[in-house]
Amino acid sequence: MRIWLDQVREEPFNWDETQSVSLESLDRPELQGLSPVRWRGQVVFADPGYYLRAHLSYEQTLACDRCLKPIVEPVESDVELMILAERHHGPGGEHELREEDIGVYHLEGEILETAPVLIEQLQLNIPMKPLCGPDCQGLCPVCGADRNAGACSCGESTVDPRWAGLAALKSRLGEDK
Repeated sequence: MRIWLDQVREEPFNWDETQSVSLESLDRPELQGLSPVRWRGQVVFADPGYYLRAHLSYEQTLACDRCLKPIVEPVESDVELMILAERHHGPGGEHELREEDIGVYHLEGEILETAPVLIEQLQLNIPMKPLCGPDCQGLCPVCGADRNAGACSCGESTVDPRWAGLAALKSRLGEDK
């Protein structure tokens, strides 16, 4: 969707639409599925820029970081952004963000493409380490059995030879107590 900001100076722009977003555009391996995203909002002129307020509603399916089981998570998220004309910061356009820049979206021109804003907000709603529950025990590193379903008898206590020196140090430190 495109929003012509010169028209927003005259009256606010409102929208309510549902969009399908491809998993490839989010490029997150833990994201296994995404329902169509309903988002509704408004852009108003707020000198020196524009103020965007929106609400997102959708479901995302994630892989548990410990046991890899799918987790279906409903998401309701509010978005508030200040949209300002692009500032140029010298070669490469790189600059350090200040705290007050976090809720600011810099734009070049008078047309706001909403797809990048939507993608950014979806990315922000994906947890870094999704868990099916706080007590998830994950998979056995030796045989791959799901520890939530029950204990395995694969002899997990065998130490990886790469960690043998550290295990010996741990046992020596334990003897000193």
